[in-house]
Amino acid sequence: MFIGEFQHNIDSKGRLAIPAKFRDKLKGGLVITRGILDKCLFVYTLDEWQKIASTISQTPISQRSSLAFSRLMFSGAMDLQLDSQGRILLPEYLRKYAELSKEAVVAGLFNRLEVWDKDKWEEYREKMEDMGEEVVEKLGEITI
Repeated sequence: MFIGEFQHNIDSKGRLAIPAKFRDKLKGGLVITRGILDKCLFVYTLDEWQKIASTISQTPISQRSSLAFSRLMFSGAMDLQLDSQGRILLPEYLRKYAELSKEAVVAGLFNRLEVWDKDKWEEYREKMEDMGEEVVEKLGEITI
């Protein structure tokens, strides 16, 4: 399970340190891809990626929205390994997609990590904090 929010710098070579508490779960490899809705990046363990990929691959290719989603998720995906210092090399096309600058936030969201540009994350988080009550109401009956 991934939970928490951590700030790390992206070095001049495009490497990002994964928070130490998450490294054991990712030591067997990981998949990183576009986070479709919010211009961030999604990071999955290999096992979780297999589940997600299996679900996505079951969507009908005859529907444009399904095909577009599959294309974005799979074509943007890259399998990576942590280096000896617990870093990953973020591909240039994914850094560009997520508009990552030097400062990034790695956020744990249960079955995945998200990588955000620090300023964009702070803006998003503040907006969601302000809308907290409204968001909970839209979820309907959920026990917290």
